[in-house]
Amino acid sequence: MAGLNVSIAFFFLVVAVCQVLRQLSKRLLSPGAYGCLAREFLRMLVEIGPWGGGFGPDVVLTLLFLLFSIHGASFDGASANPTISLQEFLLLESSLAATATKLLAQGAGMGMGWAVTKIYWSWELTQFHLIQNLIAPECSSTIRTALHHAAFVEGSCSFLFHLVLLKLRQSHPVYRVPALAATVTFLSYTAGPYTGAFLNPALATATTFHCSGSSFWDYIRVYWLGPLTGMLTALLLFQGNIPRLFQKNLLYRHKSKYKVPKAKVVAHVEGDEPQRKGKGEKSNSKGPCRPSPGSRFLVPPINHPAHSFPASG
Repeated sequence: MAGLNVSIAFFFLVVAVCQVLRQLSKRLLSPGAYGCLAREFLRMLVEIGPWGGGFGPDVVLTLLFLLFSIHGASFDGASANPTISLQEFLLLESSLAATATKLLAQGAGMGMGWAVTKIYWSWELTQFHLIQNLIAPECSSTIRTALHHAAFVEGSCSFLFHLVLLKLRQSHPVYRVPALAATVTFLSYTAGPYTGAFLNPALATATTFHCSGSSFWDYIRVYWLGPLTGMLTALLLFQGNIPRLFQKNLLYRHKSKYKVPKAKVVAHVEGDEPQRKGKGEKSNSKGPCRPSPGSRFLVPPINHPAHSFPASG
């Protein structure tokens, strides 16, 4: 219980320090510099700071839900995830320069967060931290299944996460934040035994790329190419296109909400006379008000007085 209290205290300490730094950054930096650099850097500190608690699955999943809930409530527009930043770029919500700056800030925050975590472990406040310091140089790969299966697992998790994110983008934070936190918690519980279910290439790079058991390119395929493929697939399925690359909708057709009634077109020849039909066809246009072709009486046009009937007598 003491170890859990220490980890929770460290978690809230990291969040509090990052919030203070965020307020200072807002005052000292320009809006563009703060938006692209500071908040992404600080979000990565929060993301990586509490990593590695050494508890059971129930406690870890509860802390993970709490982490993402607080992250979603206080993120101030930062994503702390390269796939989300690239998704915003493909949706024309962010420029190339801003996206590149965010990715650099996420890389810097990732390195700083991992450094802070190792310093925290070096204090050996709990027995787990002592063990972690001893085995840190000999850490093993988090890929515990075949390489193609691991890439599929990370890609599928990224696909589901981004699909939920796209669906809830415009929703109120009261609904969006717990829904995303629950999605990440569920995916971590389901895919954790196979790949760790990082769902974040930057987080995976900081925590597992230096471990033995898999090559650098194996990590790239699983933790970078897998999530990027899942994000692109979710975006294409949700939007029907990728706005940054092409505007044409490949999957869906936009139908009008209003139905336009089809007008019946009737061809007329010489006033009210129907169009002559083909040879051998009988006309059904005879009626009580229309004389037969052999009639001796002709009905003169009403609108032409020159053709009026002669006076009687």
